[in-house]
Amino acid sequence: MAHILVTGGAGYIGSHTVRFLLKAGHSIAVVDNLSKGYAHNVPEGLLHRMDLKDTDGLTRLMEQTHFDAVIHFAASIAVGESTQIPELYFANNVGSTISLLTAMARTGTKKIVFSSTAAVYGNPADTPIPESATIAPVNPYGESKAIVEKIFDWMDLHRGIRSVRLRYFNACGCEPEFGIGEEHEPETHLIPLILRAIQTGNPVTIFGEDYQTPDGTCIRDYIHVSDLATAHIASLDYLDNGGTTRAFNCGLGRGYSVKEVIQAAEEATGSKVPYRVGARREGDPAILVADSAKLRETLGWIPRHNSLAGIVQTAWEFEQRQSGKR
Repeated sequence: MAHILVTGGAGYIGSHTVRFLLKAGHSIAVVDNLSKGYAHNVPEGLLHRMDLKDTDGLTRLMEQTHFDAVIHFAASIAVGESTQIPELYFANNVGSTISLLTAMARTGTKKIVFSSTAAVYGNPADTPIPESATIAPVNPYGESKAIVEKIFDWMDLHRGIRSVRLRYFNACGCEPEFGIGEEHEPETHLIPLILRAIQTGNPVTIFGEDYQTPDGTCIRDYIHVSDLATAHIASLDYLDNGGTTRAFNCGLGRGYSVKEVIQAAEEATGSKVPYRVGARREGDPAILVADSAKLRETLGWIPRHNSLAGIVQTAWEFEQRQSGKR
């Protein structure tokens, strides 16, 4: 059993990972300011409501409980918003991480798994994208994550803090047994927006259908949130076994266009998706698909959810439960 500190553990991916960590027998503490996450996502007794910029508060918590490692989810995540208020993204994503790393350095905590993003690649030259691809973000969100990745290299060199950076592709779905799912406010992710369009009859907006893709819409690699969670646990095991600081792509390696996701939702729900076409969003690359071979080979990670329709079905089950609460 390890003692793990999870930042942002009241959010979507963080709360799923907390459940998997508990099932694996680990002792967990969650730090979240609840600006985006929800207390009901966290099992009773685990939540410390705290902002990551409170370096002294973090230090006290980490002195009280010797943590073997940190999993760092807490961040602002909306690409479109990052182009409107970039200063918020640098203050939150970079500044809060520096505060966390300061507390780790003070308390001798030497291992961290970081939620990075495929957005660090910008508009990659190759698809699927290898980890060796050029880091060239095209939006402030991706830039903030790329800056943090570089900071981790320096913290390893001079502070001995080893890290795994998991470059996520598009997280989606939910684990039915946990009863938690996507509850972003406002919601910006495609699959829950599509499912809510089915429920309400209000069309979902497709942002651009003039990309250089087979049907003109953006192509993304969709990975089930539970497979992301198990990738974090595999990353902890890797660091526990002496693994060196490095980045891994975390995706299925198969891309689906926005219109293909709509089709999968119609198959999963038996209902038509009302949609309209809007202008492209600033900072949206045309294609982001992972080459996750290194994650599979190095960490032995095997995703369980390989069907897009099946992934959408798990999200649909959650949305149906939530619709009665709205």
